[in-house]
Amino acid sequence: MDQTEQQQIGIKVYNATPPPPQDPSDPPLAPTSEPGRKRRAMMAKGVQKTLSKTSMLGNFLPTGTLLTFEMVLPSIYKNGQCTHVHTMMTHLLLTLCALSCFFFHFTDSFHGPDGNVYYGFVTPKGLSVFKPGLSVAVPKEDKFKVGFQDLVHAIMSVMVFVAIAFSDHRVTSCLFPKHEREMDQVMESFPLMVGIICSGLFLVFPASRRGIGCMSA
Repeated sequence: MDQTEQQQIGIKVYNATPPPPQDPSDPPLAPTSEPGRKRRAMMAKGVQKTLSKTSMLGNFLPTGTLLTFEMVLPSIYKNGQCTHVHTMMTHLLLTLCALSCFFFHFTDSFHGPDGNVYYGFVTPKGLSVFKPGLSVAVPKEDKFKVGFQDLVHAIMSVMVFVAIAFSDHRVTSCLFPKHEREMDQVMESFPLMVGIICSGLFLVFPASRRGIGCMSA
C-alpha cells in the first residue's frame, strides 16, 4: 500500500436519520420563556443565592426561623410589586422573626422524671416554666439563671437574621427601591463579616441553652 492510499483511508460518520430541512413557510417556534416562568425563575434564583450565601449563618438561628421567613416572604412578594401594604407586611415579618430570634435565646429546658421535656424562660431567680403547677420539681441550678452570655447570644442571633434577610433581593428591593445597587454591594461582604464576628463570639461565649428551637439534651 503506497502513501497515497494511506492518506485516502479515513473514517466517516453518517447520520442515519438526518433532521428534515426547515420550511421557510413554517411559523417560528414560540419562545420557551414566558413572563410567569421568568418571574418564578428569578424568585427561585434569589432564594438559592440567599441560602448559599448564608448557609453557615443559619446555624446560629433557632430552628424554623429562617424556614418560616423563606416560606412567608414569597406570599408577600408574589407578584413582584411592592406597595405600601407590602412594605408594612415585610416590616412586620422582619420584626416578628427578629423578636423570635431574640427571645428564644432566653429559654431553656429540662428533662423531668416522667421523661417529658419542659420549657421555660431563664430569669435571675431561675427557670420559670411556661406551664405552672407542675407535679415535677423545677431544677434550681445556677445554669438556669439568666446571664450576660444570654444577651450576647440573643443580639448575635438578631444580627445573623438581619444579615440573612437583607441578603434577599426581595427585601432590599421593597424596602430600599432606589438603592438596590448600593445594597447589593454592601450585602456581598456583610453576611461574611457577621459570620466571622459571631463565630468568634460563640467561641468566647459557648452556647449551653437547650431552649425553643434548639436540640434537647
